[in-house]
Amino acid sequence: MKYSIDEVLQYIKEEDVKFIRLAFCDVFGRQKNISIMPGELERAFNQGIAFDASAIAGFRDESFSDLFLIPDADTLSFLPWRPEHGKVVRMFTTINNPDGSVFCGDTRSLLKKAVDDAEKAGYSFNFGTEQEFYLFNLDENGNPTNIPYDNAGYMDIAPADKGENIRREICLTLEQMGIFPESSHHEQGPGQNEIDFRYSDPLTTADNSLTFRTVVRTVAGRNGIHVDFSPKPLENEAGNGCHINISIKPDVGSVNLCYMIAGVLDKIDEMTAVLNPTEASYNRFGHNKAPSYISWSAENRSQLVRIPAAVGEYRRAELRSPDPTVNPYLAFTLLIYAGLYGIEKKLDLPEAANINLFRVNEDITSKYKHLPTSLEAAQKIMKNSDFVKSCLPKQIFDIYCGG
Repeated sequence: MKYSIDEVLQYIKEEDVKFIRLAFCDVFGRQKNISIMPGELERAFNQGIAFDASAIAGFRDESFSDLFLIPDADTLSFLPWRPEHGKVVRMFTTINNPDGSVFCGDTRSLLKKAVDDAEKAGYSFNFGTEQEFYLFNLDENGNPTNIPYDNAGYMDIAPADKGENIRREICLTLEQMGIFPESSHHEQGPGQNEIDFRYSDPLTTADNSLTFRTVVRTVAGRNGIHVDFSPKPLENEAGNGCHINISIKPDVGSVNLCYMIAGVLDKIDEMTAVLNPTEASYNRFGHNKAPSYISWSAENRSQLVRIPAAVGEYRRAELRSPDPTVNPYLAFTLLIYAGLYGIEKKLDLPEAANINLFRVNEDITSKYKHLPTSLEAAQKIMKNSDFVKSCLPKQIFDIYCGG
């Protein structure tokens, strides 16, 4: 639901709200927040709330450490797990410099700009995410273990699937916040789960992605369980993916969808250091349906990009390489610009790889370009990318290149 500033101020007054969390994320997509009291909210809207940016990864050093958080009224949501009396609400924010300009490390604002640039070019994008996570038991001291919460497999049911009630609680909590999951199920690995969301505009989907991770961790913690979003929690089991579904309008006859996919395939190796920002990300590639080659096909889950069997408004492309360590604001920003590049250049799609790339010999796979096999290799490719350099501020570009 969209709110105006006046509506937010009225809601805070009428609904017994005692704390307002102003949320943002660092350049790696890790959510942060500061809580203010209701009496400070008008000042927050008008002037912003200052914080020490030198303490946030990738922001500033101690020399020029002040930045300001300006709440986005549209993103008001109450936190259902906090007390009913003396409610707590959350709003995402824009990060400003002291002179009122937008801070270059504000990745949410980068996505806003990408959306605006797409609209100026005559296009709109929608995104949806499919995020996987593992549930692990805690030891007697409350510390995480590597013992899965259950030993169920893909789409198993209770009692083998012990995560059923956890997923239910997560979904109901999200619904209370105005976020509506599309489906949920047990995944392939022991203790592994997945919750999928219906598509939405890029900014809403990215905001919801961060909210989702917070809700999962909160619900799991409340039930005495540890959640792990890392790309490869268990060496010999399936890794955690964050599949990104992308659609575009207008798209008569799927022409622009094809151009968009071609643009993504053309730039994907240059973007991989952002889409897969940890060394563990590359341990996931090539195993348990995680891609390792730059290829596409319809329906085929051994490919980097697949076009699921869907019609009408559900017609989309699914990118299967990202994992949950990705900053969704940066990922969507780069994917929008890669899609626009493909449309502008009218790039032709390469031939579809209608084969199972996990089960063919090297004579076949040698025809396909490989995704980077390590974070260092991905950073080296990105460092030489004029495309990514044109999409990201130098500060963020240098950080993701390993600088």
